[in-house]
Amino acid sequence: MDGNILLYVLILLGISLLTVPIAKRLGIGSVLGYLLGGILIGPFVLGWIGQEGEEIMHITEFGVVIMLFVIGLELSPKAFWKMRKTIVGMGAIQMILSTFLFFCLLYWALSFSWQASLAVALSLSMSSTAIVLQTLKEKNLSKTEAGISSFSILLFQDIAVVPILSIIPILAMNPAVTLHAEDDSTWISNLSAPLSTLVVLGAVALIFVVGRFIVNPLMHWVARAQMRELFTATALFLVIGAALLMEKVGISAALGTFFAGVLLANSEFRHELETDIEPFKGILLGLFFTAVGSTINFELIINEHYRILLFVLLIMGIKSLVLLGIGRIFKLRSSQSLLNALLLSQVGEFAFVLLTSISSYQLLDKSTSDFLVAAIALSMLFSPILLYVLDQWQSNRSEDTETKSTKSAVEIDSHNAVIIAGFGHFGSTLGRFLKANQVSATILDHDNDRVALLRKMGFKVYFGDATRMELLEKAGIAEAKIFISTLDSPKKNVALVDQISKHYPHIDLFVRSKNRNDAYELIEKSVAHVYRESLHTSVQMGVDVLGKLGHRRYTATRKAKAFVQYDEEALVKLARNRNHKESYIESVKEEIRVQEKLLTEDVQFSASHSDSAWDSGKRNEKL
Repeated sequence: MDGNILLYVLILLGISLLTVPIAKRLGIGSVLGYLLGGILIGPFVLGWIGQEGEEIMHITEFGVVIMLFVIGLELSPKAFWKMRKTIVGMGAIQMILSTFLFFCLLYWALSFSWQASLAVALSLSMSSTAIVLQTLKEKNLSKTEAGISSFSILLFQDIAVVPILSIIPILAMNPAVTLHAEDDSTWISNLSAPLSTLVVLGAVALIFVVGRFIVNPLMHWVARAQMRELFTATALFLVIGAALLMEKVGISAALGTFFAGVLLANSEFRHELETDIEPFKGILLGLFFTAVGSTINFELIINEHYRILLFVLLIMGIKSLVLLGIGRIFKLRSSQSLLNALLLSQVGEFAFVLLTSISSYQLLDKSTSDFLVAAIALSMLFSPILLYVLDQWQSNRSEDTETKSTKSAVEIDSHNAVIIAGFGHFGSTLGRFLKANQVSATILDHDNDRVALLRKMGFKVYFGDATRMELLEKAGIAEAKIFISTLDSPKKNVALVDQISKHYPHIDLFVRSKNRNDAYELIEKSVAHVYRESLHTSVQMGVDVLGKLGHRRYTATRKAKAFVQYDEEALVKLARNRNHKESYIESVKEEIRVQEKLLTEDVQFSASHSDSAWDSGKRNEKL
């Protein structure tokens, strides 16, 4: 590579620091931010990166390899086996239908040879593992129907890379070219088909044996050294070793590391491995997307913009239609089917690898190959934009649905003294406790699927946005005595407090807060009952720890109650100084000192007085 590799990496990282935060703030996702950063530094804008972008992209493809290893760590063999029908079913249908339609387009409409048509069609059927999985993670969609479907199809595609790479040489018409282009870097290059299969199976078996019987003893041995960096070195050693072994037997490095991750998913060191690998994955993936953006040939796109844009739209349209059909076959909800279609509508990074192989066997000329590379890169650029548009459309549609529901659809047939806004994990626990004590409550929640599920479970839950006064009035807030907000959003809680305090000052407000800062804001608005979601759980854990250490449960519980009381009293005092940093810090120090003093005095009092309660009998027996 010409030039200084460190300089190019510095440029890629620097532009990412500029464009990704802006992209995240605009809500368009980090992937698009990286791509736009690459375009900005590419040869057709600032020109800081030229042909070096393609070479850097091949280096940073290792980020995809690491990503699949981490995914494997999160997917145990048992879970992988459960997904086999989805992986084979959805994945096979998508690959077969997409390849067939692309073949028809290339062979009859664009007059490619049948060999080139089949090879390119297989390449275009692939989707971007890096873009899709990064998007699923950022938008927290991994556990949704669309997330599971997308992952299953991507996994099948990654597996399909191996046979596709073996098919391409067979499609080459010229035996001399085939011989010349043959890759001698793998162990199976000059072996017969049966022997090659045995070598591949042997490599997979080796990964299985290492993952099952060697990794845990190795990690225990490394742990005894008590050096954190050795864990990181071990994690990288395992990833690079699995990737290199798979490449040597002609298998996708990414697929090899995925299987290695799956085999290590049940290891006691899984979380350490995942934690150590994660930073490398994020950095290399970001560099990869930026490098992709820098390689987009805008000169070709400008010269042939009609043809390229039409071709990109055809590619993404065909893939989306196929995926929508798959969604119907597998009975996905319409919204999830559409999301799945847009997630996988682009062409993936493995297509660059396949096109390189296709060109090396002279199935395509240089100009056609450049045309396809530009189209693939543009599809990767358009995909995050389409997902952003879908996200905005669904958000607006959800707001419209909520508006309609509050105006006409929601009919609340009973009013209660207690109203609960939000019925997620926090709210449902509270609701079940009240119900167990014969306290009826009117429950409001804006998640349509959760409302449907909770109704089946016997709860009277009504759909709608609790911050809308129309809905609150229908819920009977004028006659209610207590309003409980367990919403996860601090902003919505504050908005609720403002509205209810203004229009219904007689209501007692009980509000959930996520942390101290949220609690301060609610206290400033004169909310008397603020509940930090982690306070009581944290203190209760402390009680259990003291019990295990031999402390009396009754005394520990009484001290915990005192601790919570002191902390809540201190919270009100500290809220006054929270906007003045120096005063706040001094106040915190003083409150901690006072709290520790009071608790110490309480311990001394308990030690000098008989306290017959709960476990005192057992303690006396031991003495």
